[in-house]
Amino acid sequence: MSDDFDDFARNLQEQIFEETKDAYGTVAFERWQNPRYMGALNNPDGYARVTGPCNDTMEIFLRFEQETVAEASFQTDGCGSSAVCGSFAAEMAHGKTPDELLDVTGEAILEKLGGLPKEEKHCAFLAGETLQEALSSYMKKQVKR
Repeated sequence: MSDDFDDFARNLQEQIFEETKDAYGTVAFERWQNPRYMGALNNPDGYARVTGPCNDTMEIFLRFEQETVAEASFQTDGCGSSAVCGSFAAEMAHGKTPDELLDVTGEAILEKLGGLPKEEKHCAFLAGETLQEALSSYMKKQVKR
């Protein structure tokens, strides 16, 4: 009985994973399984926390060295798509200058992912908006110097 249940559970999980990969694409699926750049940075140079229309909240942390992003990370209390998009936003920020960060938008994140299902696209825009707000917080600190 236990072997039958284990086989059933394993087959069901494989089916769910295949359906998810088909719906979201391989790139998003692999990042969902292994998110990168997740977690807070202590004393970031740029930081933002934004809540999207779906009530997912995303945080982006930026650390700059010589006017380029040396470290970027994210946190979210949202769904898997929010985590995937936050992970890509942080990845796309690495090595960028403030001017180059302006190009890391929701559209750019969707392009990097190869798209998302229509009902999940807002997650990319949440990640892009949060990154832009983190950049804005960094720039405001630079003006005060």
